[in-house]
Amino acid sequence: MSTRTKGILTLALVAGAAVGGYYLWTFAMEKKKVADEAVLSIQSELDGLDPATRAAVIAKLSSDEVKRYKGGAATA
Repeated sequence: MSTRTKGILTLALVAGAAVGGYYLWTFAMEKKKVADEAVLSIQSELDGLDPATRAAVIAKLSSDEVKRYKGGAATA
């Protein structure tokens, strides 16, 4: 294989890796945006509750997550 062919192949591999990296980065940023919006929505709902109800809701959610985690059903 000539030096020129090796150079072209190397360039193609680097370009492919760059495109793949950019795709993964944009995908991750979109997921983060959705998660941030969900957090804001949940936070605004919790802020509207009285302190006792808010504490009960947070305790229930926490308890459910601990049970789910201990049961092996935790997923990202």
